[in-house]
Amino acid sequence: QLEFITPFQLYFNPDLIFRKFQIWRLITNFLFFGPLGFSFFFNMIFLYRYCRMLEEGSFRGRTADFVFMFLFGGFLMTLFGLFASLFFLGQAFTIMLVYVWSRRNPYIRMNFFGLLNFQAPFLPWVLMGFSLLLGNSIIIDLLGIAVGHIYYFLEDVFPNQPGGKKLLLTPSFLKTVFDTPEEDPNYNPLPEDRPEHLPRDQDQNEQQHPQ
Repeated sequence: QLEFITPFQLYFNPDLIFRKFQIWRLITNFLFFGPLGFSFFFNMIFLYRYCRMLEEGSFRGRTADFVFMFLFGGFLMTLFGLFASLFFLGQAFTIMLVYVWSRRNPYIRMNFFGLLNFQAPFLPWVLMGFSLLLGNSIIIDLLGIAVGHIYYFLEDVFPNQPGGKKLLLTPSFLKTVFDTPEEDPNYNPLPEDRPEHLPRDQDQNEQQHPQ
């Protein structure tokens, strides 16, 4: 908005990425939602709301898995962007989050601007219809829905099918970086780290040999 940079420095361009090594475009194309206006604030509200509900809901205590979903979704969208001449993928990323949340909360009743009442799984399609009414292309919305469905199927559906297994395995380095390490039940803390005033051995000795 302050014109320190322009959208032309941010958009997804495979030629500039691979030939000019402008690698930042792999990330910045997800961060631009257009000029300030209704569409911008609409995307910001939905991105914040459903990202937060996923993080505090089905991904609670699983930060590494949450980050892996981001990376997996971004990777698939980038692959599609190579062939579809898409410039900005932030809206597709938002729809992916909405889709995953809606499928994991199928019985929640939604109300859209006081006009429509429906259950959560229909929310991505309602948003796509609203985007169509605003005159926007629905390709981005369909991409977000498709990527969200692929993630949901591989993570929640296929592993529970007969003969199915979990295919999306969060890399161990992400767990090391983002997840709190589990406490070792056999760990014996140093005396100065114990909450008791007396060291355990000394306390036991005094109980066995009272003065």
